Amino acid sequence: MRSLALLVTLCALGFDARAGEESDGPEKRLYTYSWQFLEGDSMAPRGGTTKGPAVTLDESPNERWLAMQKPGLTKQERDRRAILAMVGGFRTSFDFIETVGFVDEYEPKQPYQSWGTEFVYVVEDRPDFVSLQHIIVMFFETEDGEIAGPAVVKHWRQDWHYEDRELHVYAGHRSWERRRLKRREFSGAWSQSVYQVDDSPRYQAIGRWRHEGSYSSWESENTWRPLPRRESSVRDDYHVLSGTNRHTITPTGWVHEEDNLKVVLDADGERIDRTPYIAREAGFNRYDRIVDHDFSAGDEYWSATGAFWTDVRTVWEEIFAERDRVALSKRVDDKLLFEILFGYAASIADAGSYESDEGIAFIRETMRRFLI
Repeated sequence: MRSLALLVTLCALGFDARAGEESDGPEKRLYTYSWQFLEGDSMAPRGGTTKGPAVTLDESPNERWLAMQKPGLTKQERDRRAILAMVGGFRTSFDFIETVGFVDEYEPKQPYQSWGTEFVYVVEDRPDFVSLQHIIVMFFETEDGEIAGPAVVKHWRQDWHYEDRELHVYAGHRSWERRRLKRREFSGAWSQSVYQVDDSPRYQAIGRWRHEGSYSSWESENTWRPLPRRESSVRDDYHVLSGTNRHTITPTGWVHEEDNLKVVLDADGERIDRTPYIAREAGFNRYDRIVDHDFSAGDEYWSATGAFWTDVRTVWEEIFAERDRVALSKRVDDKLLFEILFGYAASIADAGSYESDEGIAFIRETMRRFLI
């Protein structure tokens, strides 16, 4: 694992080390919503170039999808089973492209494509709350045909809360603020809370599941989100993604769709009057179930470090209970928050033991330094 430390860091930073094409087939780059009249290859997707071994898709209806179809379930229970249908091992693919521009002399940006393999674990499961942790477990094919890896990266987390009374919504410029919901907003609805790799907040939104026969889908209200790493590493001309998310369960996986506006803010976090939006973006992320992929390294990492990450979540809960508004520095002593927490987690995995009292003290002190 240590020999892959640099690769893991690059993955976590979003430098696309996990992206690429499958190795079994001709070299190709796909064009999504192609701008048909642009000449040349200016719209060839950006992304990584590393390759992984071929994967085997699970083409049979998944047992968790079948569990959703059982008659006699309450609406809340069918919703919960739909959320749990996102658990398991997947080949993931990510496609993003700007479709419309709203500024003078707009030129479309390169679309983005990547793929990976990751396992989604159940962290907590109650009738009114489900927490899911994504962990990337990647193998890579070298130029001489050898297989390297695995590279293991703790990825994003999604928490689902039934009839959530309040959210901490993104307010721009690395700050989040409490929003209390009215009964008509939360009645029968589920909030989805998405967290970064270090369990810091990303965004929260409220929405409702819709079930009609074999169709099950959840769609959020419009919500603000910070720039994803795929954008923040190459863009500085806008500050917020404003849009909706749709999660749809299929017999063999699930799909996450995004409809985003790219928002420009002033120093006070308000939209610029003349040019509040620079472009619209479409996103389409597929999670296809796979079999015979070795996710054991992810199991080992989560088993070794899970207690530490539980304490990280506990400290974040303390922070949000105490504050109506939370703002975070991007770097402290030239380090990102995830780098510090990932380093501590790696030391736990190497040592094979964890002392919760020491860990919580370290986490609280680390958070104190990043909180503004």
